[in-house]
Amino acid sequence: MVRLDANPPQSVSEEVTDDIQWPPTHLYSDEPPLETDFHRNQIDLLIRLLKYWWQDRPDFYISGNLTVYYNEQQLKHCDFRGPDIFVVLGTEKKDRRSWAIWEEGGKYPNVVIELLSSSTATVDRGKKKDLYQDIWRVPDYFWFHPETLEFAGFHLVNGQYEAITPTEQGWLWSQQLRLYLGIHERQLRWLSAEGQLIPLPEEQERLDKEQAQQAQERERLAKEQAQQRTARLEELLRSQGIDPDQLPDL
Repeated sequence: MVRLDANPPQSVSEEVTDDIQWPPTHLYSDEPPLETDFHRNQIDLLIRLLKYWWQDRPDFYISGNLTVYYNEQQLKHCDFRGPDIFVVLGTEKKDRRSWAIWEEGGKYPNVVIELLSSSTATVDRGKKKDLYQDIWRVPDYFWFHPETLEFAGFHLVNGQYEAITPTEQGWLWSQQLRLYLGIHERQLRWLSAEGQLIPLPEEQERLDKEQAQQAQERERLAKEQAQQRTARLEELLRSQGIDPDQLPDL
């Protein structure tokens, strides 16, 4: 059997696919349960936000706590579990049992986010970081601790991770997604390139309702001010002996 290279390319040439005996397809994810509510809620939040923000885009996939199978050796030994959150660009937006590189045109994640905990932090900062840098070659890698709020990000430059410099607000820029990641109310959130907090559907609904109420209030105030101006003008005319009701309509 021909083994996949330990440092696989981003795509596999069609000329050699007939000679390779690929691992099984349609593999189910093999991830352990999440450690805390903080971790589960954070994963769900980032996934929901990006799916809502990019609801009209058909060319991306985001998931969390899902196994990424990348070669036969990894299948046998399960050396690395799946990322807590990952995003793949230029792929079909559909539900999957897992992400198997050989089923996805050789595509690896463009962005990975790991959520630190006391039991995983060392691996996330070490072995997994090396995996994402040297083998998967993930362009943007972030980690975040939902309890301590430790937050860092790295961008791949010439094959090596370089720390992403935070903005004054502490946000980190993802070159791949053209979005910021930042901490808001003790949770990691996406922000637009303009610094707009990307809302959940219910947050957007509330915002739209507030904006509609503000517009109605501005309209009410404008109408009230117009009525007050009209009343003052009529009072001025009467003080000059002019009956405003007898004036021709303009």
